[in-house]
Amino acid sequence: MGKQFASVLIDTYNHERFIEQAIVSVLEQDFPASEREIIVVDDGSTDRTAEIVKKFEPQVRLVRKENGGQASAFNAGIPECKGEIIAFLDGDDWWAPAKLKAVTESIASDETIGLVGHGVTEFFLDGRQHTELLRENSRFRIDSEEGARAFRLRKNFFGTSRMTYRASLLRRIGKVPEALSFEADEYLFTLGAFFSEVLILRDSFTFYRMHEANAFQIQNGDQGAIRRKQRVLEALVCSLRTRLAEERVPDSLARIVLRWIETEANLLRLSLDRGFPWETVRAELQNYHVMYERVPLSRLLFKYASLLPACFMTSRSYYALRQRLTQNRAYRKAREKWLPFSQPAHVDRYRTMRP
Repeated sequence: MGKQFASVLIDTYNHERFIEQAIVSVLEQDFPASEREIIVVDDGSTDRTAEIVKKFEPQVRLVRKENGGQASAFNAGIPECKGEIIAFLDGDDWWAPAKLKAVTESIASDETIGLVGHGVTEFFLDGRQHTELLRENSRFRIDSEEGARAFRLRKNFFGTSRMTYRASLLRRIGKVPEALSFEADEYLFTLGAFFSEVLILRDSFTFYRMHEANAFQIQNGDQGAIRRKQRVLEALVCSLRTRLAEERVPDSLARIVLRWIETEANLLRLSLDRGFPWETVRAELQNYHVMYERVPLSRLLFKYASLLPACFMTSRSYYALRQRLTQNRAYRKAREKWLPFSQPAHVDRYRTMRP
């Protein structure tokens, strides 16, 4: 297959501090301008976002709409895309210069691949950078229990600013349920992995900005934000379960994929409510065994020991205690020296400071 026209879809809401960097990172791609378009969907911003985007016209096309969340932004933007390949970017993230060329070539070279993801670098406002890479290129599909488990462990490499689709796959998926004010990306890439082959490139092509207004990565412990995330995750499970049933996906595969999302939602609920001790222990162990399929006995015993207080406390009290402990400087230093946090076997992680 030859080169294919690419659409870049940027969804944004009140990103006046960041949107220019996002757009410039696309304009500066090692990719011919004649072979791509850039569409920015402004989801009802109340700041200067739209004004800043207009500075880039006609290289960028602005679509404005009332605020409705990520799913509604995708539903407004995807039909506007003319490309055979559609790459997504959040308005508060940015791309490395080789991104668009790498992902479009991967899709164009193999008609069975419908979705491409890749490594990611988390960028913190103090200049810290955390890069996460898959240890080798990974290709799979959720058509077996092995494929479902591979997806479950690797889905972090398909977040919004990392995901690029064949347009025909997005048309098959159709509209995203608009209850997903965020997590709309997970709805798309989960169905994408059921409907087609997916590929994860090792390179880190996206800088994912960590900041106080990030809807998914809640940095300040805001209980209202945590509750919203819990409810959106529950809506995601419900939406996916309904769609997978319509597609007659075997229950055994759907269960593997949905169980971790259910556990994520449950852990958030337990951190806010007075859950029973057995609920906390069960949810923690379920989450741990999904993240770390094979761990040394010493680490497993440490996990069990760390859950002993949970056997005698409400879930909210346990998570409040754990948060105080993890914020303790002496504890963090001792943990780093004697028992560093486990790293999943399938990823490499690097920490640096930006110059």
